[in-house]
Parts: sequence; C-alpha cells; structure tokens
Amino acid sequence: MMISPTSDSSFSRRSFIRKGGGAVFAPVVLTAAGTLRAQQKADSKGETLRIGLVGCGGRGTGAASQALGADYNAKLVAMADVFDAQIEGSISTLSQKFPDRVDVKPDHKFTGLDAFQKLIDCGVDVVLLASPPGFRPMHLQAAVEAGKHIFCEKPMAVDGVGYRMAMAAVQKAQEKKLNLVAGFCWRYNTSRREAYQRLEDGQIGEISSIYATYHTGPVKPMQPASGRKAGMSDVEWQLRNWYNFSWLCGDSIVEQAVHSVDKICWAMKDKAPVACVATGGRQLAAEGGNIFDHFHAAYEWEGGVMCHLGSRQIKGCHNENADYIQGTKGRLIIGKGGSPIIDGPTRWRFKGEDKDMYQLEHDALFNAIREGKVINDGERMMLSTLVGIMGREAAYTGQRIVWADEPVPAAPAVKAGAGDKKPAKPVEPPLSMAITSSKQDLAPDDLKWEDSFDAGPTPRPGVTKFV
Repeated sequence: MMISPTSDSSFSRRSFIRKGGGAVFAPVVLTAAGTLRAQQKADSKGETLRIGLVGCGGRGTGAASQALGADYNAKLVAMADVFDAQIEGSISTLSQKFPDRVDVKPDHKFTGLDAFQKLIDCGVDVVLLASPPGFRPMHLQAAVEAGKHIFCEKPMAVDGVGYRMAMAAVQKAQEKKLNLVAGFCWRYNTSRREAYQRLEDGQIGEISSIYATYHTGPVKPMQPASGRKAGMSDVEWQLRNWYNFSWLCGDSIVEQAVHSVDKICWAMKDKAPVACVATGGRQLAAEGGNIFDHFHAAYEWEGGVMCHLGSRQIKGCHNENADYIQGTKGRLIIGKGGSPIIDGPTRWRFKGEDKDMYQLEHDALFNAIREGKVINDGERMMLSTLVGIMGREAAYTGQRIVWADEPVPAAPAVKAGAGDKKPAKPVEPPLSMAITSSKQDLAPDDLKWEDSFDAGPTPRPGVTKFV
C-alpha cells in the first residue's frame, strides 16, 4: 500500500542556494550471466552514455566505479559535491581504475548548493544520486523532471513531506518510462535472491515472525567541537557531520539499518505493516548531533505477524547483521555463517557464486538502458524508506505509530419524531498517529551556506510529539 502524492508545499519547499563559491553534496532485470562485462567490448558501436555523479564521497565513488564497470561504452563526465576536495579525491580514485573513461572537465565540476541542478542540466544521460538522504527527494525530483535514467541510493527521504515529494517523482518516472534503480543492494544479491525465492515458494511455510539485526560500531562519529574552525557556519558544520543530524541522514535506522527494514519488507511481500512500537535512545554522550545510537522496532503486520529490528552503533559491543525468518515449516537464517541456510524438514544452503551485489545493480541498470527495457524499483524503495521512518518516529515519540488512519464511523442517524431525544454527537477523529499522514518536514527551507541553523535537540520519548 502506497500513499498518493499530494499537491502541497512539498514540491517547492526546499530551495538551497549559495551565492559565490561553495558546493552541494551533493521489476529487476539481470542478464543470464548476471553481468554485462562479458558481453560488452570497449569498441562497442552503441552510443556513449554520459554519467553524472551527485555526491562524491565513498559511496558515490563506489557507485561511479560500478557504473563504469557495467558499461564499457560509458564515461563519467560530470560531478557535484558540497566540498571541492571530495570531487578531486573521487576523480583521483576513479582515474586509476578507468583512466580513459573519467573525463570530467573543469567546467563540469559543479559546486554550490545548487550544483545538482547544474549537473542534471549539463547533458548527462544517467545520474547517480549519492548525496546525504536529506537532499534525495529534491535531487530525485529534478532528475526525473529532466528525463534522466537514475541510480538512487537508499534511503529516498528522511521525513513524511520528503517521502511524498520522492513518491511523486517515482510515479512521474513510471509515466516517462525512465529507469530507476534503488540502492537497496540486497535485492540484487545472488544468494539472497535465491533464498527469498524459496520463501516465496513456501519452503518454510507461512512466515510467523522475523528478527533482524544491524549491530555495528559508529559509522561516522561526530567531530569534536574543537575541530570547528572560527567563522564556520552551522550549515557547513552540519554538512561536514551530516550523519549526526536527522535532517540530513534520517538517523541510523533510516540511513543504515533501513537495509534490514528492506529485507523485512521483502519477506512480507512488500506490503505495509499495520503498526510499530519502538524504543531507542543515545547511550553515549557526543558533542553535538541529535540522533540516537540504538533502536529496537517491533513492526506488526496483518494477521499479527511481528517483525523485530534491533540496531546499534556503539563501539565495543557485539556486532551482527543477520536475519532470522521463522516459518511454520522451518527457518531461514541469513548472515550467520556465510551463505543463507534453511533449517527444517527441507534443508538448504546456498552453494552458488555470490556475485558483487553493488555491481549487479548497475549491470541491471545499464543493461535495461541498452536494451530499451525499464526497471523501476520506486514503489518498493519508497515503502522501505517510509517503514524505516515509521520505526524512527515510534522510537522518537514513544508512541504506537500506525500505517494509515482507520475511517471514523459516522454518527448514527436520529429518526424523525424521536421526541426530546438529543442527536448523537459526531464521533471525533482521534489524534492521527499515521505515518502516511505525517506532516513532518525536518529540512529547513531556503537555507544558505552561511546561515545559522539549530537542528533541534535529541528527541525524548514521551516528550517529543508526532508530527
């Protein structure tokens, strides 16, 4: 179940402009062999595909490498990022592997908080979106409006308003028949795809529960305040520490553990949950930032199936990234002991070759472009994104968050001639706790590079309100 986009202010709410120098962060189709590289030659007579990268950090550089590896007649011709050094570092890394196909001229190195738009307008064919996710809805919308094929990293939004903006772009991409491949990479993983097909075929029976873990150390710790140079604006400081601010990253359950959310949704046939109750908080003190370092979300699906996600990013703790999917006839375990296994009357362990899932994403994208096919991962990627936001908001507020409001029953009619009997009072709708109705907008409007901006305190369950 997906909610329809609305015509509210979500389509013009974010306008990030910087005057002067500066910068911006910036159905699966696989070949029989699972890769294009064996099929394509460097002297391919097909049209050269021009690639543009928005967000030139580690994940963006990786995405560009995989895009170039997927199609030997493609070139990286444009880059955009909020910091000049990111662009230069990415070019240096990529040029070592693809010396003849990294061709980013000085006038195609875009900086400024509107750099993404400059890149989209420069004549590229394929856009790779790998900026911090707070910018993703705006970047996705712009790329779709311009008719580009897109690789879009996860997640696709950090709040309800951004979700609707991105969902509208997904639907527009469907209308335009644009390829849109999502960065939920496990969906392209060889062993996981076989394991989930066995789920679909009923090898463990009906799913009765799921427990997923995403326990790891800190991903991008907040820099100490002493590292902030005199005169550095709040906006620049927060961008340099983007993972520690919810308006930029969505918090760890949305930015990182959303992979586990996506695998839960996959197992539940990409249907929305009914409700979620969650806990979370910040165990370790930090100088600045407003995100949690641990979550536990209990999602309820139709029929009473409970799916739990535990995530933690604290040094010195037990680490695990696994999925335990319990069925009425057995259990599928993924992430423990290497290959996925099914334990039960019908035992199974994956024994094939587990190819690079990051590469397979781009192989699928470029193969579809070359063959005139269309991949659009949009609806499932937006579902998983909003389910992640749902878990975060349940933890932030301490409330039971539902997927959608139930209809309010109409007041009973009063028959004529009922004497002095008073008409029944209309039933007041309860306070909405529906994530699909959320009006939350974490991103400030018209924010400039030099601005002061208070990103807000760390949420307090029982105090923080659902918006």
